[in-house]
Parts: sequence; structure tokens; C-alpha cells
Amino acid sequence: MSFTGKATYSAGVALPEIAEDVSDVVSIVSPFETPLLDALGDPQVEARSTHHEWLEDTLLPNTDVLQTTPTNPETDTELDVTNPDRFRVGDQIRDGDSEELMLVTAVGASTITVEREYGGTTAEPVAAGDTLIILGNASLEGQDADAARFTVRLRRSNWTQIFSKTVLVSGSELAVRHLGVADELDFQKTKALRELLRDLENTVVNGIAPESDQVGSGSVRRTINGLLPQLATNRFVPGVGGFPSGGDLDEEKLNTALRLIWERSSGQVDLIVVNGYQKRLISEFGAGARSYAADDPRYVSQVAIYESDFGVQRVVLSRWVPRDAVILLDSSRIQVLPLAGRSFQYRPLASTGDFEKGQVLGEYALELRNEAAHGVIRGLSTA
Repeated sequence: MSFTGKATYSAGVALPEIAEDVSDVVSIVSPFETPLLDALGDPQVEARSTHHEWLEDTLLPNTDVLQTTPTNPETDTELDVTNPDRFRVGDQIRDGDSEELMLVTAVGASTITVEREYGGTTAEPVAAGDTLIILGNASLEGQDADAARFTVRLRRSNWTQIFSKTVLVSGSELAVRHLGVADELDFQKTKALRELLRDLENTVVNGIAPESDQVGSGSVRRTINGLLPQLATNRFVPGVGGFPSGGDLDEEKLNTALRLIWERSSGQVDLIVVNGYQKRLISEFGAGARSYAADDPRYVSQVAIYESDFGVQRVVLSRWVPRDAVILLDSSRIQVLPLAGRSFQYRPLASTGDFEKGQVLGEYALELRNEAAHGVIRGLSTA
């Protein structure tokens, strides 16, 4: 039915026989949505301790750095390397993108000896700071097994944080009839839960653990170490460390960050989490190339999915991300999990007067596995 602008009765509410017209809905204008938590979904497990731990492992490294430039960069066969124990006799190696291949013939305490121009390749100069890439090892037929080499599994951890809100409703409030609210206590419970969910997402993004006494106590508060304080390996700032300069977010910066994360880890970034300002810049990436059908009345001016050379990323709009930041996440390696039996719940408290009192409470930890599989761009323009 179309809107006519007319009411059934137009006498107004001034007459005593006309009842008040108040909708049976209480509207809340304050932001309470949790888009990042919604995107991550429910955790697969619960935390079993206030100190939540998990294990991480890596493959044996297949790169190293040349320490010094040889006297004769195109012919010298002894190379100073940072970690000689990463090499084995029989390794084929390459200096960066060079076309020359070399074969490791001996491994010393701080150097490796190589055969230059291996396989008829052409010699190219090597220099300090170059990355030596190990292609693979060629074993001799019938040779004894090499000494086993291992990586050490690392124990990572985070602490749980208690989130709570107290609810109190007087006996009179419980007894009277309210406009838009069937049960005042239930309404206050729901409102407190929304506030706590909002605070949980904000803490997951921005929170930080204390420098000392992280275990917490009756006098020391235990807090979650959030995403931003933990993202260190892939922390990009425009114009720093070879990252593209310029304050505004653009495709060059975004794709450079995605490429570097891909090169440094097996992570598959599938979430780009941004605030409103950076979201508008992402939505403007392809503005000049958009076309619209003549019979389509819609004007679409937003990007919800960004498909790059390094995967497909969903763009998540979160109010709690700092304005100068773009967070790049592999959602398969992140969980926000409750302490066992401590997911958000309402607990009645003892009444000492004419009121009903209770507490909405939950205790949660952030599990961020393989920090190098994620990244963040900071220092972007915000105006």
C-alpha cells in the first residue's frame, strides 16, 4: 500500500479520548554492530585457562643473506652467509633473481663454498645484502642419510579478559507497564549484552596486554593483547622500507602489502578491515571504469569484495579500526574464544532491597596464529 500522508483520524492527540501513539519499539541509535566478530564467526574450541596457549611451527628456511661482497663478485667461490647451517652440500642456490645457478660443495662455520656457473649458466656478480635462495638438494645415489634438522615449535599465548556490566531494576520498574518494553529487566540485559559485544570487538582490534603482571589478580586487571599491537612482521608505513610513498590509500599500496604478506608466509589474506574513510577510498579504486545499463536505476558506489592477484578479500567496515589503518587478516588463523563456561551470560545477584540485580558477564581471549600471515598498513591520510 502506497504512503498517502493521511492518518485515520486527524484530530490530533490533544483530545483526552485519543490515546497516545507510541510505537512498541525502543530504538537505539548508538553503534553496537560487530562486523569483524561476525566475519570471523564462532570459534571451534573454548579456552581452558586464563592463559590461552597454542603451538606454531615453520618449515626449514630456504633463504639466507650474503654478509659481505666477495673480492671478485663474479668468480669467487667462497661466500660469507648469515646462517651457514641452512645449507647442505648438494644444494642448488641462486642469488635473488639472477640467472646464474651455483652448487654448494662445502659448508663451513661462517661460509659456504660453491661451484659457480653451475650447469653452464652465466656468472653474475653477487653483493652483500643479496638473498640466496635454496632451490633444493641433490642427494648422491646410495649415500648415507644426512643429519636430521629440525625447527622448534613455538608456544604462543594470549590472556583472557573479563567483560561485565551490572543490571539493576527497581521493584516499581518491574511492576509498571512500559511503553515499547515488555520486560524492563530483559531489555536491560539485552542492552548490556550489546554494549559488551561492542567492547569485545573494539578490544580485539585495539586492546593491549599490560607490560607486567599479565596474569592478573584481584588488584591487577588482565587484558587481551589485540590485533594491532601483535602485527609486527608485516607492518607497513608509506615511504618506509621501500613501501610506496604518499599518504592516501591506493591500489599500489594495498597490492604491495598483499604481495609482501604472500611472499613471507603461506597466509591467505581474505579480510580487509577498515574504517569509513579508508573504505571510501577502496570503493573509489575503480570509479572511473564503472559502467551502468540504461535501464538500471541503481547507482552502485562501493566495493564489498576485492579480488586481487593474491586471493579474494572481503572488505569489512568496522568503526573500531583507527582511521589511518588498514588491517589485512587471514581469518582461518584467528579465533575469538570464550573461557570454558564463560561465554556471555546473565547471572542474578543477591538482592538486598527492593530491586532485581544481576551481571552480564563473559571472558574471552584472542588467538592470533602465525602473526606473519597477517598485516597492517599504518600512517595513511585521514582527510
